[in-house]
Amino acid sequence: MKQAIINANVHTGDEIIDNGVIIIENGKILSVQKEIPNDVKQIDLKGKHISSGFIDIQINGGEKHYFSQFPTEETIQDIYDSSLKYGTTHTLPCLVSSSNETIHQGIEAIRNYKAKYNNGVMGMHLEGPFLNPLKRGAHSINQVRKPTNSELEEIIRYGKDVIKVITIAPEYFSDEQLDMLLESGIVISAGHSTMTYDQAQYYFSKGIKLVTHLFNAMTQFGHREPGLVGATFENESVYAPVILDGAHCDYAAARLAYKLKKDKFFLISDAAFLGRKVASFKWENFDAHLDNGFYRNDEGNLAGASISMQEAVQNAFNHLNVSADEAIKMATCRVASAINMGNKIGKIKPGFPASFVTFNDDLSVIETLNFNPLTP
Repeated sequence: MKQAIINANVHTGDEIIDNGVIIIENGKILSVQKEIPNDVKQIDLKGKHISSGFIDIQINGGEKHYFSQFPTEETIQDIYDSSLKYGTTHTLPCLVSSSNETIHQGIEAIRNYKAKYNNGVMGMHLEGPFLNPLKRGAHSINQVRKPTNSELEEIIRYGKDVIKVITIAPEYFSDEQLDMLLESGIVISAGHSTMTYDQAQYYFSKGIKLVTHLFNAMTQFGHREPGLVGATFENESVYAPVILDGAHCDYAAARLAYKLKKDKFFLISDAAFLGRKVASFKWENFDAHLDNGFYRNDEGNLAGASISMQEAVQNAFNHLNVSADEAIKMATCRVASAINMGNKIGKIKPGFPASFVTFNDDLSVIETLNFNPLTP
């Protein structure tokens, strides 16, 4: 059955259409136009804004469960349901540095879930375990390790079509191992790394086009050694996501990063949990508790974000001196392009999923509109 969303300020990802009309059927967008058809069910937005649903490629938990602790379909559902409340319709649940057994459990859970539901769970972001222990952050020292050819081959083979992004410290890889990953089709993100500027430029030249949470867990910019941050700023082809909560990244630093990166700058949540409903959390040697709205460990260090994509978009609008449309792009089409899915999601255009978020002028989310017929 066809439906029409009418009287909307449509942020397509390419342009803004005032008083636009979106025609949808069977979970897909048929057209974006100005004329209102007479023979379809109408959804009147009464002048509100609408965009493609937000995309979060790095989220660790929902309102109840943490994926790395419980790599199950129940956790995936929790992440998906919780994300929808905050305007996010497409996610990559993130599994942090873990044993081979846990990595396999996470892959299998995602695969089984996707076989049942054709919704916005796109696959998995594997953050680690091949990270530099000096920049491991909250990752367990017992799990961070150098890759072996056999382990890497197994992860690539077993994770085929499930692992969409993998965060690695490239300096821990041989050229043979890095080529193995590059040829797998998995998007490689450089992070949790002590790379120098020269090393970073070499790995970018090899084909890495993404970094993990800019500024966090990487070598910083210095006037004698520009580090991974400096190499990211200089390389126009590299995407730079930020956790825009004011703590993981100061707004002044984010403004500078945006000026330098422009259309390669986008947003992630990296949320440990959404909604700040989990007040404290302990798992193996990892602990976190809410402190003035942020998750910190017993030592007082940041231990995962608590921000949603909705909050990140509002923070971009309020603190980065950008338009509402530009802030929206940081959470939609730009994210899709970073993971090579710009031809499938992230815009309001024919053939794309009928998954939207509506919002007020200040970008406060009103409602997530998800017309996917196979959503549980």
